[in-house]
Amino acid sequence: MSTRPTLAEGLVVSVHGRHCVVETADGTRRICHPRGKKSTAVVGDRVAWLPALPGQGEEGTIEKLLPRRNLFYRQDEIRTKSFAANLDQVLILIAAEPEFSEVQLSRALIAAEAERITPLIVLNKSDLAEPFHRAWGWLAPYRAMGYNILPLSLKQDEASVAALSAALAGKTTLVLGPSGSGKSTLINRLVPGALAATGEISQALNSGKHTTTTTSWYWVEQDVDKPATALIDSPGFQEFGLHHVDARHLADFMPDFKRHIAQCKFYNCTHLHEPGCGVRAAIETGADEERISARRYKIYGDLFEELSQGPRY
Repeated sequence: MSTRPTLAEGLVVSVHGRHCVVETADGTRRICHPRGKKSTAVVGDRVAWLPALPGQGEEGTIEKLLPRRNLFYRQDEIRTKSFAANLDQVLILIAAEPEFSEVQLSRALIAAEAERITPLIVLNKSDLAEPFHRAWGWLAPYRAMGYNILPLSLKQDEASVAALSAALAGKTTLVLGPSGSGKSTLINRLVPGALAATGEISQALNSGKHTTTTTSWYWVEQDVDKPATALIDSPGFQEFGLHHVDARHLADFMPDFKRHIAQCKFYNCTHLHEPGCGVRAAIETGADEERISARRYKIYGDLFEELSQGPRY
Protein backbone atom coordinates (compact mmCIF):
# COMPACT_ATOMS: atom_id res chain seq x y z
CA MET A 1 0.00 0.00 0.00
CA SER A 2 1.48 3.34 -1.06
CA THR A 3 1.98 6.10 1.48
CA ARG A 4 0.18 9.32 0.68
CA PRO A 5 2.58 12.30 0.45
CA THR A 6 2.34 14.89 3.21
CA LEU A 7 2.11 18.66 2.77
CA ALA A 8 5.47 20.42 2.99
CA GLU A 9 6.67 24.03 2.99
CA GLY A 10 8.88 25.33 0.20
CA LEU A 11 10.32 28.47 -1.37
CA VAL A 12 9.49 29.55 -4.93
CA VAL A 13 12.84 30.26 -6.63
CA SER A 14 11.69 30.77 -10.22
CA VAL A 15 8.50 30.93 -12.25
CA HIS A 16 8.15 29.78 -15.87
CA GLY A 17 4.60 30.38 -17.07
CA ARG A 18 2.41 28.07 -14.99
CA HIS A 19 5.42 26.08 -13.76
CA CYS A 20 7.17 27.02 -10.52
CA VAL A 21 10.48 25.73 -9.26
CA VAL A 22 10.17 25.15 -5.53
CA GLU A 23 13.12 24.67 -3.19
CA THR A 24 12.46 22.23 -0.37
CA ALA A 25 13.77 22.36 3.19
CA ASP A 26 16.79 20.21 2.27
CA GLY A 27 17.73 22.41 -0.70
CA THR A 28 16.30 20.16 -3.40
CA ARG A 29 14.57 21.97 -6.26
CA ARG A 30 11.65 20.49 -8.13
CA ILE A 31 9.04 21.62 -10.62
CA CYS A 32 5.59 22.23 -9.14
CA HIS A 33 2.26 23.11 -10.73
CA PRO A 34 -0.42 25.26 -9.12
CA ARG A 35 -3.66 23.72 -7.96
CA GLY A 36 -6.17 25.23 -10.39
CA LYS A 37 -5.85 26.99 -13.72
CA LYS A 38 -3.95 30.09 -12.68
CA SER A 39 -0.73 30.48 -10.74
CA THR A 40 -0.39 33.51 -8.46
CA ALA A 41 2.90 32.42 -6.90
CA VAL A 42 5.94 34.62 -7.45
CA VAL A 43 9.61 34.25 -6.60
CA GLY A 44 10.13 34.64 -2.87
CA ASP A 45 6.75 33.17 -1.95
CA ARG A 46 6.56 30.53 0.73
CA VAL A 47 4.16 27.82 -0.35
CA ALA A 48 2.60 24.63 0.94
CA TRP A 49 3.20 21.97 -1.70
CA LEU A 50 2.44 18.30 -2.17
CA PRO A 51 4.84 15.80 -3.78
CA ALA A 52 3.50 13.49 -6.47
CA LEU A 53 2.38 10.01 -5.45
CA PRO A 54 5.10 7.37 -5.50
CA GLY A 55 5.73 6.21 -9.04
CA GLN A 56 4.22 9.36 -10.58
CA GLY A 57 7.41 11.34 -11.06
CA GLU A 58 9.37 13.96 -9.17
CA GLU A 59 7.05 16.92 -9.70
CA GLY A 60 4.56 18.33 -7.23
CA THR A 61 1.59 20.65 -6.81
CA ILE A 62 1.34 23.97 -4.99
CA GLU A 63 -1.63 23.69 -2.66
CA LYS A 64 -1.53 27.07 -0.93
CA LEU A 65 0.36 30.36 -0.79
CA LEU A 66 1.54 31.22 2.71
CA PRO A 67 1.04 34.82 3.97
CA ARG A 68 3.33 37.44 2.41
CA ARG A 69 5.18 40.26 4.14
CA ASN A 70 5.07 42.33 0.95
CA LEU A 71 4.79 42.12 -2.83
CA PHE A 72 6.78 44.30 -5.21
CA TYR A 73 4.93 44.83 -8.48
CA ARG A 74 4.06 47.24 -11.25
CA GLN A 75 0.74 47.85 -12.96
CA ASP A 76 -0.11 49.58 -16.21
CA GLU A 77 -3.51 50.11 -17.83
CA ILE A 78 -3.61 46.54 -19.14
CA ARG A 79 -1.81 44.16 -16.80
CA THR A 80 -0.06 43.65 -13.50
CA LYS A 81 3.50 42.35 -13.34
CA SER A 82 4.56 40.92 -9.98
CA PHE A 83 8.32 40.80 -9.42
CA ALA A 84 8.86 39.11 -6.08
CA ALA A 85 7.51 38.69 -2.56
CA ASN A 86 8.85 38.82 1.01
CA LEU A 87 11.67 41.24 0.26
CA ASP A 88 13.97 43.08 2.65
CA GLN A 89 15.12 45.59 0.05
CA VAL A 90 15.13 46.54 -3.64
CA LEU A 91 18.47 47.31 -5.27
CA ILE A 92 18.05 49.72 -8.16
CA LEU A 93 21.20 49.49 -10.27
CA ILE A 94 21.88 52.41 -12.60
CA ALA A 95 25.03 53.41 -14.45
CA ALA A 96 26.95 56.60 -15.04
CA GLU A 97 26.88 55.66 -18.71
CA PRO A 98 24.56 55.20 -20.57
CA GLU A 99 22.64 58.00 -18.88
CA PHE A 100 19.94 56.66 -16.60
CA SER A 101 16.30 57.72 -16.57
CA GLU A 102 15.36 59.68 -13.46
CA VAL A 103 11.69 59.02 -14.27
CA GLN A 104 12.21 55.25 -14.16
CA LEU A 105 14.28 55.56 -11.00
CA SER A 106 11.52 57.58 -9.35
CA ARG A 107 8.84 55.08 -10.40
CA ALA A 108 10.77 52.18 -8.88
CA LEU A 109 11.34 54.12 -5.66
CA ILE A 110 7.64 54.96 -5.39
CA ALA A 111 6.69 51.30 -5.88
CA ALA A 112 9.11 50.32 -3.11
CA GLU A 113 7.82 53.05 -0.77
CA ALA A 114 4.22 51.96 -1.40
CA GLU A 115 5.09 48.45 -0.15
CA ARG A 116 7.35 49.71 2.67
CA ILE A 117 10.37 47.99 1.14
CA THR A 118 13.75 49.66 1.68
CA PRO A 119 15.36 50.87 -1.58
CA LEU A 120 19.10 50.80 -2.22
CA ILE A 121 20.39 52.86 -5.16
CA VAL A 122 23.70 51.76 -6.68
CA LEU A 123 25.48 53.89 -9.29
CA ASN A 124 27.78 51.69 -11.37
CA LYS A 125 30.84 52.61 -13.47
CA SER A 126 32.54 54.90 -10.98
CA ASP A 127 35.71 54.28 -13.00
CA LEU A 128 34.30 56.62 -15.72
CA ALA A 129 35.32 59.81 -13.96
CA GLU A 130 33.43 62.53 -15.83
CA PRO A 131 30.13 60.69 -16.47
CA PHE A 132 30.15 59.38 -12.89
CA HIS A 133 30.72 62.84 -11.41
CA ARG A 134 27.81 64.19 -13.45
CA ALA A 135 25.47 61.33 -12.54
CA TRP A 136 26.44 61.49 -8.85
CA GLY A 137 25.45 65.15 -8.90
CA TRP A 138 22.04 64.32 -10.38
CA LEU A 139 21.45 62.00 -7.42
CA ALA A 140 21.96 64.78 -4.85
CA PRO A 141 18.19 65.19 -4.22
CA TYR A 142 17.91 61.47 -3.47
CA ARG A 143 20.76 61.62 -0.96
CA ALA A 144 18.97 64.56 0.69
CA MET A 145 15.84 62.38 0.95
CA GLY A 146 17.82 59.87 2.98
CA TYR A 147 18.19 57.12 0.39
CA ASN A 148 21.26 54.92 0.69
CA ILE A 149 23.29 55.44 -2.52
CA LEU A 150 26.47 53.49 -3.17
CA PRO A 151 29.12 54.01 -5.86
CA LEU A 152 30.27 50.89 -7.69
CA SER A 153 32.90 49.79 -10.16
CA LEU A 154 32.61 46.11 -10.96
CA LYS A 155 35.78 46.26 -13.05
CA GLN A 156 38.24 48.32 -11.03
CA ASP A 157 37.17 48.91 -7.42
CA GLU A 158 37.14 45.91 -5.09
CA ALA A 159 36.33 48.16 -2.12
CA SER A 160 33.05 49.27 -3.73
CA VAL A 161 32.08 45.63 -4.37
CA ALA A 162 32.86 44.82 -0.73
CA ALA A 163 30.72 47.75 0.46
CA LEU A 164 27.82 46.56 -1.68
CA SER A 165 28.20 43.00 -0.38
CA ALA A 166 28.00 44.34 3.17
CA ALA A 167 24.76 46.17 2.31
CA LEU A 168 23.30 42.93 0.95
CA ALA A 169 24.42 40.66 3.79
CA GLY A 170 21.65 38.85 5.63
CA LYS A 171 18.93 40.23 3.38
CA THR A 172 16.71 39.14 0.51
CA THR A 173 17.22 41.72 -2.23
CA LEU A 174 15.46 42.19 -5.56
CA VAL A 175 17.86 43.56 -8.20
CA LEU A 176 16.44 45.86 -10.86
CA GLY A 177 18.39 47.61 -13.57
CA PRO A 178 17.96 48.91 -17.11
CA SER A 179 19.93 47.60 -20.06
CA GLY A 180 23.57 48.65 -19.84
CA SER A 181 23.61 49.09 -16.07
CA GLY A 182 25.72 45.98 -15.50
CA LYS A 183 23.08 43.88 -13.77
CA SER A 184 24.10 40.54 -15.31
CA THR A 185 27.75 41.27 -14.50
CA LEU A 186 26.81 42.07 -10.91
CA ILE A 187 24.79 38.87 -10.47
CA ASN A 188 27.58 36.73 -11.93
CA ARG A 189 30.16 38.53 -9.79
CA LEU A 190 28.30 37.84 -6.55
CA VAL A 191 26.98 34.41 -7.56
CA PRO A 192 29.43 32.88 -10.08
CA GLY A 193 27.68 30.78 -12.70
CA ALA A 194 24.22 31.94 -11.64
CA LEU A 195 22.89 32.98 -15.03
CA ALA A 196 24.18 29.85 -16.74
CA ALA A 197 22.30 27.75 -14.18
CA THR A 198 19.13 29.72 -14.90
CA GLY A 199 19.50 28.97 -18.60
CA GLU A 200 19.74 25.25 -17.87
CA ILE A 201 16.50 25.35 -15.87
CA SER A 202 14.75 27.23 -18.69
CA GLN A 203 15.86 24.61 -21.20
CA ALA A 204 14.74 21.80 -18.90
CA LEU A 205 11.27 23.32 -18.80
CA ASN A 206 11.28 23.93 -22.57
CA SER A 207 10.17 27.45 -21.78
CA GLY A 208 11.73 28.86 -24.94
CA LYS A 209 12.47 32.07 -23.06
CA HIS A 210 15.69 33.96 -22.81
CA THR A 211 17.07 33.84 -19.29
CA THR A 212 16.59 37.59 -18.78
CA THR A 213 12.81 37.18 -19.07
CA THR A 214 12.71 34.96 -16.00
CA THR A 215 12.82 36.13 -12.40
CA SER A 216 15.18 33.91 -10.41
CA TRP A 217 16.36 33.48 -6.81
CA TYR A 218 20.08 33.03 -6.06
CA TRP A 219 21.70 32.22 -2.74
CA VAL A 220 24.77 34.37 -2.12
CA GLU A 221 25.49 32.94 1.31
CA GLN A 222 23.80 30.37 3.53
CA ASP A 223 25.16 29.96 7.03
CA VAL A 224 23.30 28.29 9.87
CA ASP A 225 24.80 30.80 12.31
CA LYS A 226 23.50 33.98 10.64
CA PRO A 227 20.73 35.23 8.33
CA ALA A 228 21.10 34.06 4.74
CA THR A 229 21.86 36.41 1.86
CA ALA A 230 19.83 36.08 -1.34
CA LEU A 231 19.50 37.98 -4.61
CA ILE A 232 16.48 37.95 -6.92
CA ASP A 233 17.26 38.91 -10.50
CA SER A 234 14.31 40.27 -12.44
CA PRO A 235 13.72 41.84 -15.86
CA GLY A 236 11.13 44.48 -16.72
CA PHE A 237 12.66 47.75 -15.54
CA GLN A 238 12.08 49.68 -18.77
CA GLU A 239 8.31 50.04 -18.38
CA PHE A 240 7.21 50.64 -14.82
CA GLY A 241 3.51 51.38 -14.44
CA LEU A 242 2.17 52.69 -11.13
CA HIS A 243 -1.55 52.38 -11.68
CA HIS A 244 -1.88 50.59 -8.33
CA VAL A 245 -0.96 53.87 -6.63
CA ASP A 246 -3.76 56.34 -5.94
CA ALA A 247 -2.84 59.77 -7.33
CA ARG A 248 -4.17 61.37 -4.15
CA HIS A 249 -1.53 59.53 -2.11
CA LEU A 250 1.35 59.81 -4.58
CA ALA A 251 3.14 62.50 -2.55
CA ASP A 252 3.13 60.20 0.49
CA PHE A 253 5.54 57.92 -1.35
CA MET A 254 7.95 60.70 -2.36
CA PRO A 255 10.03 61.62 0.72
CA ASP A 256 10.97 65.09 -0.53
CA PHE A 257 7.27 65.91 -0.93
CA LYS A 258 6.02 64.11 2.17
CA ARG A 259 8.10 66.21 4.59
CA HIS A 260 6.21 69.36 3.46
CA ILE A 261 2.62 68.05 3.31
CA ALA A 262 1.89 69.15 6.88
CA GLN A 263 2.45 72.77 5.78
CA CYS A 264 -0.31 72.62 3.16
CA LYS A 265 -3.34 74.81 3.89
CA PHE A 266 -5.85 72.21 2.61
CA TYR A 267 -5.93 68.59 3.79
CA ASN A 268 -6.76 67.34 0.28
CA CYS A 269 -4.12 69.44 -1.48
CA THR A 270 -2.96 68.00 -4.81
CA HIS A 271 0.20 70.17 -4.69
CA LEU A 272 -0.50 71.37 -8.22
CA HIS A 273 -2.46 74.62 -7.97
CA GLU A 274 -3.87 75.20 -4.48
CA PRO A 275 -2.93 78.34 -2.54
CA GLY A 276 -0.95 77.82 0.63
CA CYS A 277 0.68 74.61 -0.61
CA GLY A 278 3.70 73.66 1.50
CA VAL A 279 5.07 71.43 -1.25
CA ARG A 280 5.06 74.11 -3.93
CA ALA A 281 6.63 76.59 -1.52
CA ALA A 282 9.53 74.18 -0.98
CA ILE A 283 10.41 74.22 -4.67
CA GLU A 284 11.62 77.80 -4.51
CA THR A 285 12.15 78.73 -0.86
CA GLY A 286 13.05 75.49 0.93
CA ALA A 287 16.44 75.07 2.57
CA ASP A 288 19.00 73.41 0.33
CA GLU A 289 18.68 69.99 1.96
CA GLU A 290 14.86 70.20 1.95
CA ARG A 291 14.23 71.89 -1.37
CA ILE A 292 12.23 69.99 -3.99
CA SER A 293 14.02 70.03 -7.33
CA ALA A 294 12.21 71.25 -10.44
CA ARG A 295 12.89 67.87 -12.07
CA ARG A 296 11.23 66.00 -9.24
CA TYR A 297 8.22 68.31 -9.27
CA LYS A 298 7.74 67.71 -13.00
CA ILE A 299 7.93 63.95 -12.43
CA TYR A 300 5.25 64.30 -9.76
CA GLY A 301 3.00 66.39 -12.00
CA ASP A 302 3.28 63.97 -14.93
CA LEU A 303 2.63 60.96 -12.70
CA PHE A 304 -0.32 62.62 -11.00
CA GLU A 305 -1.91 63.28 -14.39
CA GLU A 306 -1.21 59.72 -15.55
CA LEU A 307 -2.66 58.14 -12.41
CA SER A 308 -5.73 60.37 -12.48
CA GLN A 309 -6.81 59.07 -15.89
CA GLY A 310 -7.98 55.77 -17.29
CA PRO A 311 -9.37 52.69 -15.58
CA ARG A 312 -8.27 51.78 -12.07
CA TYR A 313 -8.05 48.33 -10.61
